[in-house]
Amino acid sequence: MGKRFDDKVVLITGAGSGLGQASALQSAKEGAKLSLVDLNEEGLQETKQKVSEVAPEAEVLLVTANVAEEDEVKNYVDKTVEKFGKIDGFFNNAGIEGKQNLTEDFGSEEFNKVVSINLNGVFYGMQYVLKVMKEQGSGSIVNTASVGGIRGVGNQSGYAASKHGVVGLTRNSAIEYGQFGVSINAIAPGAIMTPMVEGSLKQIGGDNWEEVGKQFVEPNPMKRFGKPEEVGYLVAFLLSDESRFINAAVITIDGGQSYKY
Repeated sequence: MGKRFDDKVVLITGAGSGLGQASALQSAKEGAKLSLVDLNEEGLQETKQKVSEVAPEAEVLLVTANVAEEDEVKNYVDKTVEKFGKIDGFFNNAGIEGKQNLTEDFGSEEFNKVVSINLNGVFYGMQYVLKVMKEQGSGSIVNTASVGGIRGVGNQSGYAASKHGVVGLTRNSAIEYGQFGVSINAIAPGAIMTPMVEGSLKQIGGDNWEEVGKQFVEPNPMKRFGKPEEVGYLVAFLLSDESRFINAAVITIDGGQSYKY
C-alpha cells in the first residue's frame, strides 16, 4: 500500500524545532520529499538527522531563512521549486512569542518584531507558495495560528494580534483559492510542550518553570500539555489528500481548553 505522501513535496517553515520538526518527521515517515526552512541552521541539521533516522530514503532540502524578510521567503520557495518542481503541502509555521508584558509596556519595537515574523512572514509565504499551487491546480496550506489567535490570553499583544491576523489571512485566502483546487486551513494549538512554550514558562516562573507548567495545565480538561507529535499528526492529515474538502477551517488542538467556561 502506498503512503499518503509518496511523490509529494512538503515545505515547512520553523522546521528546526517544535511543531515544524514534528511535522517534518511525520511527513517523512509517510513518504514526503521535504524542504525545511528555519533561521537556526543547527536546528535544521538536527531535524535532518532525525528525519534520516525515521526515513533514510527521504530527500531533504535545507534552506536557512528569516521569514520576516520577503526576499528570503521568495528564495526558499524558488529553491524548493528548483529542486523538486512543485509544492504539494506547505506548513507555514515559523513564529515567536515575544516578551510577555502588559500592552502599555509591551513596546512598539517588540510588537513590530513579533508581527513581522508571525504575520508578515505567513503572508509572504502564502504570497509566493499560492502562485505555485494555483498554477499546479492543487495544494494544501496549513498556517500556524494559536488559541491566542481565537481568544485573549493576556500579556501577549504582539502574539495575539499576529495570530488573530493569521486566522484572518487563512479565511480570506481560503475563500479565494478553493476554486483553484487549493485548501487553506489553520491550526490553533494550545499548550504544546515545545521549546517555545518551555521558554514562555521560564519567562513566568524562572527556575521554577516546571512547577508553573503543572499549574498552567491544571485547568485543562486533559490535565496535561500536548505533544508536538500530536500536532504533527493533525498537520499531516490537513496536508494530505484525505482532507481535500476541509477549507478555511481553524482547528483547535488544545485538549478542549479554549471551549471551557
